Amino acid sequence: MKILFVCTGNSFRSPVAEALLKTLRGDLEADSAGTHPASTIAPNAKRLLEKMNAAKNLKTPEGVNQKNLEEYDLIVAMKEEHNNHIINKHPHLKEKIIIWNIDDPYFLPTGSDRRILKEIEENVRELSASL
Repeated sequence: MKILFVCTGNSFRSPVAEALLKTLRGDLEADSAGTHPASTIAPNAKRLLEKMNAAKNLKTPEGVNQKNLEEYDLIVAMKEEHNNHIINKHPHLKEKIIIWNIDDPYFLPTGSDRRILKEIEENVRELSASL
């Protein structure tokens, strides 16, 4: 099964979800992308994942337009805006998308990244157990 996680910059939320799922379930193919990809992974994402021994699964941010969305069995949008971005270009993929509604720590107070990481981890564990 192939899963794509999508956020805005592919710098924190979606690569963290990808790295955690790869760590939990090596039998699944996990990938991530951003609607407006950043140039690098957020340093705090690297630090937090290093503590969980999952940083080895991080890669350079990629854009959702660089992906063949047809090849994914499931697309996880971090917010409604990411869902809308995909559906505007690929309305036939609507049934493949779920929305987690996880905020971007970039726009939150300092220290919010740990809470967001915990939220992503909980969602990834639930997803992992359901597949």
